Amino acid sequence: MQALPHHYLVEGALIADRVDISAQNLTTIESEPPAEFGGSGTRWSPETLLLAAVSDCFLLTFKAIACASKFSYSDIKCEVEGRLDRVDGVTRFTKITVRPTLKIESTASTGEISDEQLEKSTKSLHKAEKGCLVSNSLNSKLLLEPCINTCVTTK
Repeated sequence: MQALPHHYLVEGALIADRVDISAQNLTTIESEPPAEFGGSGTRWSPETLLLAAVSDCFLLTFKAIACASKFSYSDIKCEVEGRLDRVDGVTRFTKITVRPTLKIESTASTGEISDEQLEKSTKSLHKAEKGCLVSNSLNSKLLLEPCINTCVTTK
């Protein structure tokens, strides 16, 4: 990792009813208001991009934590749900719920995981929640609702 502070530059250009979002060396993303604000609902919106950033950051933070702690997992996905509301005359996200689904391998024929595996899984997910720089930068209440599944491996 490079020394902090890091600097990022993104440019947005309003083109008719959409915004083209670009950054050096990256593919341009088309954005528009969500259907709830009169958009077609067929493009990314500022709202969905924000929640995508939370999911992306959570997953990348989890990956780094798992690697550093030598924690083995077979798959992880992360659903993020945001609640947009008006509070004190300001429209903002009031709650963001992060729902990671972690799959870990079990060598037991029953497919069950040990208490130690469950504890390490839960600890890693909570560390990812605490370490996610995007969600740490938001003013919304953040909830973590993890789900841990197993898959049986035959060795």
